[in-house]
Amino acid sequence: MSTPSSATIAGTDGRPRCRWCGAAPEFETYHDTEWGFPVADDTRLFEKLCLEGFQSGLSWRTILAKRENFRRAFDGFDFHSVARYREKHVARLLQDEGIVRHRGKIEAVINNAACAVALQQEHGSLAAYFWQFEVDRARAALPQTVSVSPESIALSKDLKKRGWKFVGPTTVYAFMQAMGLVNDHVPSCVVASKVDQAREKFLTPT
Repeated sequence: MSTPSSATIAGTDGRPRCRWCGAAPEFETYHDTEWGFPVADDTRLFEKLCLEGFQSGLSWRTILAKRENFRRAFDGFDFHSVARYREKHVARLLQDEGIVRHRGKIEAVINNAACAVALQQEHGSLAAYFWQFEVDRARAALPQTVSVSPESIALSKDLKKRGWKFVGPTTVYAFMQAMGLVNDHVPSCVVASKVDQAREKFLTPT
């Protein structure tokens, strides 16, 4: 099935890109260099899932603008370090104007860091665990037509069973879109084929 032209927008170089990246100037670089490219780095995977949790009820533009502040505030999202945070760290973070000062979300990151340590010990890496839930391309929905998938529902359910918080199926699907567990670029987007090529070269973590 063909993708309607309305699914894309001309980028700064005149070439077609997923329409959402035209919503803010900073989105184009993020779209072109990060979104959808496969990631196997545990720290980046943990960071992204945390940031998706912080985004709940907010816009990605807000979170992206604060990303470096989040990295500074949470020790670069080193989950081994964050897992050791206590109430004094929560108090510090609640005073940090550079991040989203939401106690529930801050405490969720600390909780999830401890869960991540346990998950890494069980599976060898977070990547090996998360990539078990990669969306089967043969059964995937048309790009950007859904906000959840059977895989994101399954991953969300399993994470919650393991004690993770702020990991609903929609949040998890956004994480999967960004980290390359599904290529959700529309086919006519100039980046879609680059993501496909990156996935072909990518060694699935085991």
